[in-house]
Amino acid sequence: MVTRREYLKDLLIIAGLAAAGTSAASSPRYRTARFWYTMGNNVICDLCPNGCVLAEGKTGICRSRRNIGGSLVTLGHSWPCAVHVDPVEKKPLYHVLPGAKTFSIGVAGCNLRCKNCQNYSLSQKSPLETENVYLPPEKVIEEAKRRSCTIIAFTYSEPTVWIEYMLDTAALARKAGIRSVLVSSGYINPAPFSELAEVIDAAQIDLKSFDDKIYRDLNEGKLQPVLDTLKLAKKKGVWVEIVNLVIPQWTDKPEMIRLMCRWIAEELGPDTPLHFSRFFSLYKLSHLYPTPQKDLLAARAIALKEKLSFVYIGNVPDLDSNTYCLKCGELLLSRSGYIVDNQNFKSGHCGKCSAMIPGIWA
Repeated sequence: MVTRREYLKDLLIIAGLAAAGTSAASSPRYRTARFWYTMGNNVICDLCPNGCVLAEGKTGICRSRRNIGGSLVTLGHSWPCAVHVDPVEKKPLYHVLPGAKTFSIGVAGCNLRCKNCQNYSLSQKSPLETENVYLPPEKVIEEAKRRSCTIIAFTYSEPTVWIEYMLDTAALARKAGIRSVLVSSGYINPAPFSELAEVIDAAQIDLKSFDDKIYRDLNEGKLQPVLDTLKLAKKKGVWVEIVNLVIPQWTDKPEMIRLMCRWIAEELGPDTPLHFSRFFSLYKLSHLYPTPQKDLLAARAIALKEKLSFVYIGNVPDLDSNTYCLKCGELLLSRSGYIVDNQNFKSGHCGKCSAMIPGIWA
């Protein structure tokens, strides 16, 4: 919650910028947000299904967007609190430029409240509460090139709540010949995502469960908007991979997993990669035990029975996470942790029978 003192301080900063002939939109700290409208004295944020109604000085559920002076302002544009170089397999994206390095950035904030959040120290804070570095879009591109990264990843927190920073950065990345990938909960309205889909290449979406009540109780969100995002991403030509975290007593029910896999096969296509990820005790679910390996193997068996072609298990290093040719069974991409051997894989085709494998390979 923002105190009156904090709000007055914000207003003074913006007033000072205006007096200097600038505006919130050109400030290193404050930028005018997109996807909002006014209703009376309130600002209505139209970015995500939360639809926050913000009186003067109030901040949305995401902690990243605030009504200041009757305008919606984004607090985190160009101010990431996490900047790393990661392998693309860590996202995880297994069908996008195997072995590539990603220049990964994250800004504080999230529009969900997941009890199992692994990055809660970032996602459950405002950009004004974290230690940040000033990294405008042009500097992101420069740093990605300097570190030989062929991908920029928007990740760590919930990137959609700082969509303006993403849109600006991904547009520059595309001009520079650098791929952009989104790691997200998919909890966003269709219109903003449609714009984002024009400048990103791939998205790893967390489908947290296939039950609306669990979404409400575990994540404080709703299921249908995520399903809508997944379908829209496929329609717009964004490469999609899905992660489902198998949480004991929450998302490990075989029948729910079966229904989810069936929906993926029917609505997104059987070639959509699905990653079942192992849960470890954390945050508000620290009392639970890690997902048994047998439950992960059972989930994969269900997915394969429902005709999904590429099913992986994450967070268990000793389980098979390789990619095989659907036509001849040849081992194409061998993974050991984040190390990838692709000697049997030739630019999207099987090195043995030349069958095409769906993904982004060039």
